[in-house]
Amino acid sequence: MLPRKLFYAVEAVLYIAYNAGRGPISSRDIAAKQGLPPRYLEQLMQRLVRGGVLRGVRGPRGGYLLARERRRITVGDICEILTDEKDEEDLQGYNGTPLGQQVVHPVWEQAHLKMMQHLKDINLADLCEQALAGQIRKDSDERMDFAI
Repeated sequence: MLPRKLFYAVEAVLYIAYNAGRGPISSRDIAAKQGLPPRYLEQLMQRLVRGGVLRGVRGPRGGYLLARERRRITVGDICEILTDEKDEEDLQGYNGTPLGQQVVHPVWEQAHLKMMQHLKDINLADLCEQALAGQIRKDSDERMDFAI
């Protein structure tokens, strides 16, 4: 299972990708949709800007846009950017039993590698297509309550 912060970050980036075209989307709007504190999500978004997944736009109508095309951003990219070094180091230097060192640790490592390989194969364009197929409405669709 992915840590919550990765789930929230992937959902936030997908929200931006899925609602692309209506301009920058503020982290405050996304945090409200996800039921998260805006400061928590803002920290994740800033890391994604530094990692080259998002582009920040300043100003009163500012927010975030994708830094690259949807098909060029994978779920694995997002996970790699937000995985803390301390998360990776959890088992580094483990001096437990030979069973743990020689049997359990390699299984854990292999599972992690397979998961990351799988997540690198899934891009935002694929996820947007799944959302469309699932008939998930875009925010821009929901806001239109009249026509001229």
